[in-house]
Amino acid sequence: MTNDIRPHRIAVPQADLDDLRDRLARTRWPNEPAGIGWSRGVPLDYLKGLARYWAEDFDWRAQETALNGIGQFMTTIDGQDVHFMHVRSPEPDALPLILTHGWPSSPIEFLKVIGPLTDPRAHGGDPADAFHLVIPSLPGYGLSTPVRGTGWGNLFRVAHAWDELMNRLGYDRYAVHGTDVGAGVAGLLGMVAGGRVTGVHLTGTAAAMPFGPPIDPAGLPEADRARAEAFNRFQQDGLGYLHLQATRPQTLAYSLTDSPVGQLAWIVEKFAEWTDPAAALPEDAVDLDQLLTNVSLTWFTAAGGSSAHATYEGMQVYREMAAHQDAGEQPPGPPTAVAVFAADHTIRGLMDPDGRIEQWTEYDRGGHFPAMETPDLLASDLRAFFRTHR
Repeated sequence: MTNDIRPHRIAVPQADLDDLRDRLARTRWPNEPAGIGWSRGVPLDYLKGLARYWAEDFDWRAQETALNGIGQFMTTIDGQDVHFMHVRSPEPDALPLILTHGWPSSPIEFLKVIGPLTDPRAHGGDPADAFHLVIPSLPGYGLSTPVRGTGWGNLFRVAHAWDELMNRLGYDRYAVHGTDVGAGVAGLLGMVAGGRVTGVHLTGTAAAMPFGPPIDPAGLPEADRARAEAFNRFQQDGLGYLHLQATRPQTLAYSLTDSPVGQLAWIVEKFAEWTDPAAALPEDAVDLDQLLTNVSLTWFTAAGGSSAHATYEGMQVYREMAAHQDAGEQPPGPPTAVAVFAADHTIRGLMDPDGRIEQWTEYDRGGHFPAMETPDLLASDLRAFFRTHR
């Protein structure tokens, strides 16, 4: 196995672009009962308009050129090709920070925070808060495909791979941020590489595991009661995607790999449901071209199926851990921070009953994709936490 870091250039063949547009033009659209809106999934007229924009107005080549202007790299860890972006700060004393995305996402999620985090001087911040950024693609997502064998849904394995990546880049000490699945990786990095991790910053966490019991809102403060009720509604009505990915990923993979509209709907529904509640449509919460860049990357790499398999494997590990969990006290890890945005269900009293989390911040805007929705808030939260953990 080579430890080489290889420069990478994104270059989707023109034949793949032509195939995408041809498939979009030949979509076999379903019927839709009248008057259902978003209650049963993505509305037909909305998705037709979005697919038309994707085919006719969205400029993949412009996005590709912009991405290639960022440091794109590949390396092979434990037999798996791992893609990552590496952007060094102009500040010599910058702190290395690894950012890990979740599902259904990719490093595209973090594009809007790269400048503010690496070069705060140029964005109205303190240069002492600067970071060198490492932004990998989870195995099975985006350009970390195809997956060589099973087992990469095990987040312990991913955490060890991320620590090896930071070691190869020459970073002896580093900070960690993760969201959604990436929050799980970030927390485990604090365990497997605690001596090297200066601190762990999390977003997109959950008040409880989705397959656990509902949350009893009685006795909770008003804001937490609202989050508990929202979580219970999500548990009852919003877990269809997770049940499918956690049980039958290969069956689902055929649809996601063969139909770009199917893949589009699968991702866009989550941006409709998980972003800021004040946003009526996904494009009201996030930049539409950034969203479609993420969808396009998923389509071109056939990552819809492989990321579903990662969910399947991750849930297998979770269930095994839950069945054999040790009720004993957990050893202290690196300092931890949690940022909770408006659409989040995270409740401190449930996640942190012992008060171990050092920084807990709640925001009245944003949602599950804060780097896309509220990059200003995420960047400032990261700066504030790691200011004392550098």
